[in-house]
Amino acid sequence: MEKVKKENKEKIMEMIKKAGSEEYETSWDRGIPKSKKKSEIKKGKSSKARGTKFELKVRRDLEDKGRIVDKWSNNVDLELGKIIIAKRKYNPFKKMLVVGTGFPDFISIKHVHEGLYSVIGVEVKMNGILSKIEKEKCAWYLQKGIFSQIWIAKAVRKGRKIEVEYIDFEEKYGLQ
Repeated sequence: MEKVKKENKEKIMEMIKKAGSEEYETSWDRGIPKSKKKSEIKKGKSSKARGTKFELKVRRDLEDKGRIVDKWSNNVDLELGKIIIAKRKYNPFKKMLVVGTGFPDFISIKHVHEGLYSVIGVEVKMNGILSKIEKEKCAWYLQKGIFSQIWIAKAVRKGRKIEVEYIDFEEKYGLQ
């Protein structure tokens, strides 16, 4: 039998301890236990639900402003420098593949006047902060003229009520 290194033995013993604990939920991936704290799983579910609810609020707000809104199901491959179809994500709660994981979240269109439309990409972020890759994708969309603007929809708390604030990507970050 092969001798196990001390640091590997400690990792293995920690995995076994978590797998047997009531505090953790364990799943098995190719014979390796993956443990997550039950409290963190619950927190993740509620965060996802709040994010989905806010996304719906943003959509309704844009529609109330007279814009036509649809889920954007494309993404940008920065290495290839082209738009690609967004990959579907597996939703373990519903046990199904989910469409609509594109970037940005929505495309918003409004008729300005005869033959002229305002086409805006809207990314919904509770905190209003984009990652480095998301910033690069926004800049690419604007440079290629895919969208005339990109808005970041941010949640703003007014007492107990949450309202939508739109941040113009170019004003906040510029074209990088």
